[in-house]
Amino acid sequence: METYVLGADCGGTSSRVVVATLDGRVAGRGRGGAGNPVARDARAAAAELGAAAAQALAGLDPARVAGVVVGMAGRSRLADPATAAAYDAVWAGLGVTCAVRAVGDAVVAYAAGTPEPSGSVLIAGTGAVGAAIEGWAVARTADGLGWLLGDEGSGFWLGLSAARAAARALYAGEAAGPLVAAVCAELGATDPDALVSTVYAVPRDRISALAAVVVATARAGDPEGLAILADAADRLARTLVSLRPGPGPVVLAGGLLAGVPEIRDGVQARLAALLGRPGVVGTDGAAAAAWLAGREIIGGDGAGLHASLLGREALSTRDEA
Repeated sequence: METYVLGADCGGTSSRVVVATLDGRVAGRGRGGAGNPVARDARAAAAELGAAAAQALAGLDPARVAGVVVGMAGRSRLADPATAAAYDAVWAGLGVTCAVRAVGDAVVAYAAGTPEPSGSVLIAGTGAVGAAIEGWAVARTADGLGWLLGDEGSGFWLGLSAARAAARALYAGEAAGPLVAAVCAELGATDPDALVSTVYAVPRDRISALAAVVVATARAGDPEGLAILADAADRLARTLVSLRPGPGPVVLAGGLLAGVPEIRDGVQARLAALLGRPGVVGTDGAAAAAWLAGREIIGGDGAGLHASLLGREALSTRDEA
């Protein structure tokens, strides 16, 4: 009889689940809404994770799941009995009877790029954080301070930088360049006072959405957009370097680094100059979580299973040189 492992990557926007066999065959996938208890009420978050897991387990016997690893931000919330009970109820309802282990989202992001137990990871999406990983645990972090105090180079930071550039240009009476014009159009404000009022009034995700404006204008050759992207790459690289990474692998993760080549290439060029290696972009966080669960069962370094599930051989310092 086939034995399965289940991995989940619970983000603030969506949750992804992979069910796999111990030889690296993906048996099911599922997706749901935000599944971590930081993003929403614990019951609602647990229900979204459960919906994604149910999709992934469709047609499979949940009693044959031998290991579960869930990567989530805010896993410390599981220390609250009510929060833990909400998630426990989901697994019980699905018929999953094995132990479930929760790890930080940085651990899963790191595992998506390498099977080596120690190294570092830089995550840049709406927020930004660097983490040193030692023995599959977070040893220390850099940035990750949130939109008000940090997250430098993140999606929110890009959007806020665009809004700042627009406000300064309008108050200075300068002719609106492509970036400023695009920001004003996106926010529906053309004079400086209206722009500032709008920025303070709209939800933060409207500011984050301006990151797309920065990328679009940069790709069209706008100097302001290009300068903001270059600044973001500088800040992200400095975040990672501030961890004083050892010789282990460097993994890049998150929507900006995976999906915006201009930022990814800039970060990798800076890391190559500063660390002697550019880092590798992680792939599937849910598959990485499934790999972590499988590794505990099969023992050893799990490099073969990692290659099967995540589509690359073990990343080592030699690979990055």
